[in-house]
Amino acid sequence: MHTTQSPDEDQEKNNAVQDDIADFFAHFHIGSLLNRSGIRKIRGVRPLDLVSAIFALPFQKTTLYWGIVRSQTLAFRKDAVYDILKRPNFHWRSLLLSLAAAVIRFFTPLTNTERESVFILDDTLYKRNRSTSVELLARVYDHCADTCYRGFRCLCLAWSDGVSTAPIDFALLSSADPEKRYQEASAAVDKRSCGYRRRIEAQRHATDLLESMVKRALRAGIRARYILMDSWFAFPAIIAMLSAHTPVICMLKRMKTVYYTWRGQEVTLTGLFQRVKKRRGKTRILASVLVTIAEGQTVKIVFVRNRRKKNWLALITTDITVSDADVVRIYGKRWDIEVFFKMSKQYLQFETGVQIRNFDGLVAHTTMVLMRYLFLSYRQRCETDDRTLGELFFDRCDELRDITLVEALHRMLTLVADELRKTELASEELIQNIIDTIMGTIIKKFNLLPVLPSKRNAA
Repeated sequence: MHTTQSPDEDQEKNNAVQDDIADFFAHFHIGSLLNRSGIRKIRGVRPLDLVSAIFALPFQKTTLYWGIVRSQTLAFRKDAVYDILKRPNFHWRSLLLSLAAAVIRFFTPLTNTERESVFILDDTLYKRNRSTSVELLARVYDHCADTCYRGFRCLCLAWSDGVSTAPIDFALLSSADPEKRYQEASAAVDKRSCGYRRRIEAQRHATDLLESMVKRALRAGIRARYILMDSWFAFPAIIAMLSAHTPVICMLKRMKTVYYTWRGQEVTLTGLFQRVKKRRGKTRILASVLVTIAEGQTVKIVFVRNRRKKNWLALITTDITVSDADVVRIYGKRWDIEVFFKMSKQYLQFETGVQIRNFDGLVAHTTMVLMRYLFLSYRQRCETDDRTLGELFFDRCDELRDITLVEALHRMLTLVADELRKTELASEELIQNIIDTIMGTIIKKFNLLPVLPSKRNAA
């Protein structure tokens, strides 16, 4: 049965986490990054002390209210924390971009040049259903649930090499339609400030911001071989615009108003699938074809069997030299951003960490969440890649591979097992038997070889 840890063990773990956070802040010189981003001393307190305290909250299993507002042990008061979050002239985007670039530079020597690094563009909901007076609060649509919520859409740009994921940039979006906004932007914000530009950005369409996000990442020195996007952004104009900077791989939607030129004919995606010759048998890839999109650019469309719905899916790439199998494999890395969204909401307090009404405070809070994920990616890479131990072992270590299906399933089952242990409803033997049975059935069913990551042994 699961046993409750003693207070001494909890304190020991908390101290270890604090040491890891201090190492992360020192290694990437976050104090200097704060200064370069225009984030200055508040009420006599160093910004590094304030950011460190806010940053550590989810790892201490507490919130801003209980960990800072009600705390009697901190050397500063809550007013200093709220001040640093609400200042419209603090450049949080610059801080996140600089830190992400530094973390990616740390990852780059550990990654084989033959592995494709990618940019991933996607959005997620930031729900504030119980709020009424939050600045720029809007009614936003959830594509997955097919319903509307109060809150914002968080448009994110992330980088991934198949092993580690690093969020680079984000835009917190309200609604471009004034009728869908419950609250408007504050009129008291200086129009020369970062906060004012963020408010203008929040009232634009997501598709208007994609190119500027990619350009900022490239200017920061971050490089990737492809841009991956979901079907929500699969419009020829967007694909052509982004491919001018980096080749694009994207899922396509079956839209009746979008046409592709094939053998001199204008056809929809469904019409194109009906006309092309399919491969025989139960092959995963049904067909591929070169077409021209409305902007006059030649692209490749790969049709893939959708085994869950006995239907087909279509992927488009602007790099016509890449093989069909590689298009499917590379696009699979888009799932990394979904893991990032899940982790941010479930563990890093994206939706629950603060209850603040000021839009600058929401931007600062979201920046903190993304910085926490950068910290987790850094620690995960340090624990699973021996080459971070130094140049001595660099050439003797195998390249970390992309996460396999079996490994991903094993990680998810491990999380489920941890939750079962907390309930104390099942014995350790029963939990292990459940995991072994599920993994064994999957391996036998799909004829998979389980290759799980080896952890670095403690000295």
